[in-house]
Amino acid sequence: MNSTLPELDDDGFEKAMAASNVPVLVDFWSPRCAPCHALGRELEKLAAEVGDRLLIIKINVDENPLTRAEYEIYHLPALGLFENGAFVRFIGGIGKKEAIKAALGLDRT
Repeated sequence: MNSTLPELDDDGFEKAMAASNVPVLVDFWSPRCAPCHALGRELEKLAAEVGDRLLIIKINVDENPLTRAEYEIYHLPALGLFENGAFVRFIGGIGKKEAIKAALGLDRT
């Protein structure tokens, strides 16, 4: 999947979460997941729109089983929100940019 969003691996995941001074939205995805590809396109649009208010990153769960296991990712696609290095919540059942913005409260700013 061609993406301009940064992609992390098991080794850099926790460090990247802790280093961010803005909320981080993590796209847990797999190349064999068709809905993941559709969601990825929406996240690309969202990243362009929200700028530096939110960091959106990707992690391929097929290639990074430690992170997948730690956050118990059993269904894809999955979006996880992290703030100040800590997991906050999953955002599920969302596919369009506007719905993601609303779930994150970014539609009010």
